[in-house]
Amino acid sequence: DVLACYVLDPRLEKSAGPRRLRYLYDALRDLQESLDGKLLVTRGAPHSRIPQLAKAVGATAVHVSDDFTPFGRARDEKVRDALGDIEFVATGSPYLVSPGRVTKGDGDPYKVFTPFFTAWQKHGWRAPAESGAKSATWIDPGDVKGAKTVKIPTGPENGAEIDLPAGETAARKQWKEFLSDGVSGYADDRNRPDLAATSRMSAHLKFGTIHPRTMAADLGRGKGAQAYLRELAFRDFYASVVWEWPRSVWWNFNSAFDAIEVDEGKEAKAAFEAWKAGRTGFPIVDAGMRQLAESGFMHNRVRMIVASFLVKDLHLPWQWGARWFLEQLVDGDMANNQHGWQWAAGCGTDAAPYFRVFNPTTQGTKFDPDGAY
Repeated sequence: DVLACYVLDPRLEKSAGPRRLRYLYDALRDLQESLDGKLLVTRGAPHSRIPQLAKAVGATAVHVSDDFTPFGRARDEKVRDALGDIEFVATGSPYLVSPGRVTKGDGDPYKVFTPFFTAWQKHGWRAPAESGAKSATWIDPGDVKGAKTVKIPTGPENGAEIDLPAGETAARKQWKEFLSDGVSGYADDRNRPDLAATSRMSAHLKFGTIHPRTMAADLGRGKGAQAYLRELAFRDFYASVVWEWPRSVWWNFNSAFDAIEVDEGKEAKAAFEAWKAGRTGFPIVDAGMRQLAESGFMHNRVRMIVASFLVKDLHLPWQWGARWFLEQLVDGDMANNQHGWQWAAGCGTDAAPYFRVFNPTTQGTKFDPDGAY
């Protein structure tokens, strides 16, 4: 007998961008429907609510999906301590290979992606779990004394919209469509923002409504499939970097770059506002920022272009851009986002020289040749 439970943490509701909240609420409704209503949703501090519920149902153990972010690790440790004699079991991860498992021969973590990728492939991963809605006898939330259930919000107060449906049902449908109609051309077309050539699975992966092992099991040996698998490896790599160096969430991974001068005065703030609004005068940069503002999504190639422009052309701190992305993106993921920005800024894990600059004009000509995007 299992009580399926989700705790809405007010700290995360306050800090998450409105579109991520929209996805979360919609995904919870989808999950609740798949369990015939037997998902208890409550609100409060997890280290308070979880022990109360565990005692209310006489639970012998509390199971969670393991979390590897600094916030998640601290939160789960407080829950573990508060549970006392009730076993706290953190299982698996939302990655193909859990952070910390792919290391060099001497046990040191990798700082560069390419050797990590080679070791990651050799390490391998388990097959997808076979669990589902019928895997347990679900306890009815209405039978739990003092449950303090809350109705899943219809959405954030500002009514933020997202351009793709949320939840496991939508994730599986989207993945099936990509396998049938997109993966074969992925290697050749994934850098073209003017084409619908990406999977659009990033938000589903961020929220765990589909597991990358489910996806990897469907990928064949073709060129497109292997290019896609490499992108899943990048996701695992950045998660591993944050696991090993949690300070790198907001500080330069390479601390030598703390000495680089950036602009932070009145003119810098005006330039930042123009960048956010898509008013830089560079077409592909402005198109990317408009896509982000309107949909909560931006094509990955364009993310690199607009990030390079903010840091290398406007001379602004990468943290400004990273914070704005987390506010706007549906798929805003702490490890991917922060280290993607540091990659563009040249202060992260990338082995290429820091002075690489994405020329927005030549990038536009190469990847959006007709200006359609």
